[in-house]
Amino acid sequence: MSVNPVFAVYIIPLVVIVFIYLLLGKRSEKRAISVHSEAVEAKLTEPASLHPIIDPAKCLACGACVSACPEGRILGLIQSKAALIEPTRCIGHGACASACPFDAISLVFGTKKRGLDIPHVGPDFQTNIPGIFIAGELGGMGLIRNAIEQGRQAMENIVDGLKADANGRELPLDVVVIGAGPAGFAASLCAMQHKLRFATLEQDSFGGTVAHFPRGKLVMTAPAILPLYGKMNFRETTKEALLELWYDVMEKTGLRIMYGEGVTKIMPVENGFVVVTNSARYTTRTVLMAIGRRGTPRKLDIPGEEQSKVLYRLIDAEQYKGQHVLIVGGGDSALEAAISIAQEAGTTTTIAYRSKAFSRAKLKNRQLIEKLQEAGDLQVLFETTPQSITLTEVVLQQKDETIVLKNQAVIVCAGGILPTGFLKETGIDVEKKYGTA
Repeated sequence: MSVNPVFAVYIIPLVVIVFIYLLLGKRSEKRAISVHSEAVEAKLTEPASLHPIIDPAKCLACGACVSACPEGRILGLIQSKAALIEPTRCIGHGACASACPFDAISLVFGTKKRGLDIPHVGPDFQTNIPGIFIAGELGGMGLIRNAIEQGRQAMENIVDGLKADANGRELPLDVVVIGAGPAGFAASLCAMQHKLRFATLEQDSFGGTVAHFPRGKLVMTAPAILPLYGKMNFRETTKEALLELWYDVMEKTGLRIMYGEGVTKIMPVENGFVVVTNSARYTTRTVLMAIGRRGTPRKLDIPGEEQSKVLYRLIDAEQYKGQHVLIVGGGDSALEAAISIAQEAGTTTTIAYRSKAFSRAKLKNRQLIEKLQEAGDLQVLFETTPQSITLTEVVLQQKDETIVLKNQAVIVCAGGILPTGFLKETGIDVEKKYGTA
């Protein structure tokens, strides 16, 4: 019996292609299920910011959203439907929604279980208080490119408003920018470009969240327009390279940032506002808030915490080589800090956590902690809380036992205090979003 040449030439290759497609699809689904199960087990199911929700009635499992995400496989296909498999890693890029050809994805804040406080911001980035604007992470946008674009656009809107309003021109400043992260940096350059009278205040360090990434961490970004510089064309870079570029721009433009200026109050005055910091007062026609959502790091409130050896984030693990280091906390930031420091030569590393297990951390990080612990490179103390810190020691309480450790550095990874109270005191409306846009 002879085989039809058409069958041999067209049908057989088609069958092979379909078989391979289905096989790869099964493997991809298996991985997606595994990743999602790990997230559920670690209780990492609540996205921190803007994130997608998928309408199963519209989703046809084309996989466009999975491929579009620049952060990796945050989405996956499970039972022929797209799903958010690593919710806590989603940073609200929004590329998935743009890539979906069936309009099956909506971008929302918060979930039904966990509400997210979002300040009221209009299309022009102005809050319910005329003259006060918000851009960047505080408004729910954590992506670097989005923050840069929002900072620039918000300042352009401020410029338009100032031109249209003749009142308040006798005030010393046109705008005060609060925060020197991506949004505040772009906004400040835009203010300089338009020759505004402005001040940029930063309570911590230049670069915002980017500056606090661990050394060498890859920063995902996309082309964005930086005023007085132009288009930043790179899509993948390191923290160091990105900050080097920004510092270079700051030096060439002469941009001045007032560091150590933590804003404590914004008070309305005639035709403007008075911005009060821990060391000065600024009278201005408008205010642009470009601060992060973490607000102020949560502290331990114990004796000795004010010492310079106590920090609230890991910047460079190499600086702790050969030291006795204590990490306090049980989330991924604490575990990742402990892992990085424990891998440095000659380091004595301890991680203390008040609960019985690292239930909030990713499985991969928990497994690495266990390996380091088994190898004797890391000491783990559960149900333990710090009591006091001295120049050479730290005192811990574990149930009924007091533990005294030699110590040269303490890193507290206990999260941050959201600035919701500050916003409400200022008069800005804050809405708790439960899975809504």
